[in-house]
Amino acid sequence: MPNEKLPPHDVDAEEAVLGSLLIDGTAIYKVEGLLIKENRDFYREQNHLIYVACVELYHRNEAINQITVAQELARQNKLEESGGAAYLSHLIANCPTSLDIEYYARVVFRLGVMRRLIGAAEQIKGIGFQAEPDVDKSLDRAEDILYGLRHKQMGRDFVSIRQLLDSYFETAAPGLEEEHAGGIPHLYSGFAGLDEFLGGFQRADFVVLAGRPSMGKTSLALSIARNAAVNQNACVAMFSVEMSKESLVMRLLASEAEIDLRRVRFGHHTDEEEKRVMDSIGVLSEAPLYIDDSPVLRIAEMRSKCRRLHSEHEINLIVIDHLGLMQADTRMENRVQEVSYISRSLKALARELEVPLIAVSQLSRASEWRATHKPQLSDLRDSGSIEQDADVVLFIYRDEYYYKPEEWLQQHPGESYPEGLADIIVAKQRNGPTGEVKLRFRRNLTKFENIAEEPSVL
Repeated sequence: MPNEKLPPHDVDAEEAVLGSLLIDGTAIYKVEGLLIKENRDFYREQNHLIYVACVELYHRNEAINQITVAQELARQNKLEESGGAAYLSHLIANCPTSLDIEYYARVVFRLGVMRRLIGAAEQIKGIGFQAEPDVDKSLDRAEDILYGLRHKQMGRDFVSIRQLLDSYFETAAPGLEEEHAGGIPHLYSGFAGLDEFLGGFQRADFVVLAGRPSMGKTSLALSIARNAAVNQNACVAMFSVEMSKESLVMRLLASEAEIDLRRVRFGHHTDEEEKRVMDSIGVLSEAPLYIDDSPVLRIAEMRSKCRRLHSEHEINLIVIDHLGLMQADTRMENRVQEVSYISRSLKALARELEVPLIAVSQLSRASEWRATHKPQLSDLRDSGSIEQDADVVLFIYRDEYYYKPEEWLQQHPGESYPEGLADIIVAKQRNGPTGEVKLRFRRNLTKFENIAEEPSVL
């Protein structure tokens, strides 16, 4: 039909994005998290093909420029279909600078969403024409289409703890009424014995924090993130795949205010506790701690988010909870290969940004069947490459998890029951000794604390 209205699009904006990438390939980290290749935000097929080629190069950590993009398109047998070398030259000639790439990317993204909205409307119209007898089922199908459209767009991104705590006033506690110092050479955990043992977390170190379920892995990782952000004013990027950002903030608030987590979650405070909550919110709100709770986290997506936050605030620490729930960018033959890829990629990211990266990891059940349940390096789950790639491996172990008081007294006569004591086992340290450090674990606060004991060197 000659008068048929075309779907919304802006070819000039699409060409500006692609031209910017060909001029400055490093600019892709500014847009890759927004223009997700699977969403097909580019209206023109040839533009989509070129963008996909750029993303593929980015995922392989290869340079992006006119030559490499042409080679990638040729490898995919898409060079002619995408307009050939002449069209790539045209894109560069018509884009004098890459400085405005984010603006043009938002235009391309917005119009892509509008086209998908039109497609969703067509699907919903089809449901209406089917006129099924079950009205609720039809409405559910229509809602699923719109829900899917909203949630397949740009993934979740970092949210500052200030924003999360602001929402606390509106929900959990309705009655309660950034720039950081750069150039931090050593990032400290805030636990004296552990910091003395490690000398702090070094730049570019890949640190694995592992333990069996319920040992307190997330609590310790969160405590380290809090201590770095509050005590050193360090910019911390925390990825939580397993737990929502709201739950993490409740844990932080309970720990900071030293109030039982359940009371904080439900807002059951005494007047004195309410004051402590308010004071804690004031402390945490000033911390440069950024939390991303995307339920599906792929390496490429995480790398893009870190690069973007690093360019804006200069990250000093990355924390991931946890490694076992992350996904590789491409399908692997088995989980062992996938975990090996993830481990290598995390190590590469730590080195690229020159910041310590702490990844929480699960341990296998092997320790459950040994006479001594203390974990060993061989217990690291799914891949031996985790041990190989890691600069530091820390295990959390608590005797009280395995022994009831009466069992402990039978097997360890004369020794007091280790209630609330946790062993932090330095099982590997590339540039230092191995050994153990004891911390106190207050379960009701999900909080680790220093105790007055010297670390033991193995």
